[in-house]
Parts: sequence; structure tokens; C-alpha cells
Amino acid sequence: MRETETIAGQECLDVQKKTDGSVNIIGEVATDPVASWMIQSAQVASKFTLFTHHAKTFPNLITALRNSMLRAGTFTDEKVAEDQVVQVLNFDIHLVKDFRGRRYIERITECIPVEEKNEYTYNHRKEKTMEGKFEKFFDNATVFFSKTTNRELYKYRNVLEFCNDSYVLVNPISDANIRGMRENMDDNDQILFDKFLQRNWGISPQTIGATATEAEAMKKQEQAQAQAMQQPNQAVQPQAQVQQQMPPQIPPMGPSQNLGPVTQ
Repeated sequence: MRETETIAGQECLDVQKKTDGSVNIIGEVATDPVASWMIQSAQVASKFTLFTHHAKTFPNLITALRNSMLRAGTFTDEKVAEDQVVQVLNFDIHLVKDFRGRRYIERITECIPVEEKNEYTYNHRKEKTMEGKFEKFFDNATVFFSKTTNRELYKYRNVLEFCNDSYVLVNPISDANIRGMRENMDDNDQILFDKFLQRNWGISPQTIGATATEAEAMKKQEQAQAQAMQQPNQAVQPQAQVQQQMPPQIPPMGPSQNLGPVTQ
């Protein structure tokens, strides 16, 4: 969709939200309103959103999208705007064009939101002296101010890197993203994906929180495939054994009643 002189881009996005689409593709997030549309579509409009951006590093990508949200007037607080950006970014596929003119994927970076934990305590109730109560109170106050002024909203790590003209796996994908990826795969893709995880990172479906039903279904499917591969070999072996056990047939000596007249 493209906005016109009479139809705004926000109206196009509102219509697209009602189409129950699986993927939203935003060609270029170059302006502040488009950044706001990207955040909206990634939150409520589809399963996931693809977009392009020209940030050089992953922190620069977060900062640029956060500033666009603030300038567009969608949010007024920096931490809230950054938190909304972090929640919709899963992977950053960073492409590079070197001085030779080659284009290639330099890295695939995963964004991992940091969950806020309740670290406050009520230990001041157990203290009997006023000095002890003040110490516990100031402990909670320190936690509060650290969360307010210097709260860490996300971590990022490279899953894949391009090194020496080859791609190298660096860090495993987080459990949350693995579960989300498996939920959108069919049975065959899940089996191949699980083998990939086990082969490269030693991750099994049980370690990422897969249900026992999913693990049992995967096990049964692997057994069925193994039996299907063994069935052709088993069908040939009995024939070979029968041929070896039967003695060779020798024609009887003397004239045969079934033969016609012999001519020379």
C-alpha cells in the first residue's frame, strides 16, 4: 500500500490490520511516521514484520527507532519508547557492501529483552531497631533509583558472523525465539530444525520448554522414517535367501515327451 494525497499512511495501516495477514513488509523506515507504523504493525497487525534500515550497528538501530518514536509524538519518555522498540525487534540481518563492490550478510544479531524483576524486599519488617529499618529502606531505595536512572532494557549477541569468506555460528538462539520459530513450523521442518540445534549447540526440545506431547510426536515420526528406510532392504533379503536355498534345476536324462521331432 502507498499513501496518496487524500489517504494517509496511518489509514492504510488501519485497513491492513483487519486483513489478518501473516507478514507485513515495510520497504524503508526512513522517516519518523514510518517508524511508528513499523512498531504498530509488529505489535498487533501480523505475526511478524520485515523492514529495512540503514543503521550501522545494532545499538544505533535501537537509538534511531527510539528517537523517531519520540519525534513522531507517539511517546514522550525515552525509556518507554526504547522498551517498545526492543519488544518488536527479534533479529537484525546486517548487510554490508565492501570497497570491492561485494554485498554479503556480515552478521545476524539477536535482540534479547531484559525482563524486569521485582527485587524489592520487606526485610525492614523483621528489624527491631530503627537503624536496621533505615538500612533496609535505603537498600530498596537504591534498587529503585538504579532502575529509574540506569535500567538495562536489552542485550544483543551475534548468532552468525561472516569470517574469512565463510559463515560461522557464534552464539545459540535464545529459548524464547526458538519456541516461537518452532510454533510456526510443520512437523518436518521442526525435526530438521531440532537436529540443527542439537548438532550445533546441543539444544534439545526438552531444554527449550517443548511439551512432552511435541517431543513424543517428534520421536514417533523419526521412528516411522527409519522404518520406511529399512523396508526396501528387508524386502530384497528373503528373495536372495530363497534363491540360495533352492538347488539348481537339472533337466532329466533321456528323451522328453514334450519335445517335438528332432531334425538334423
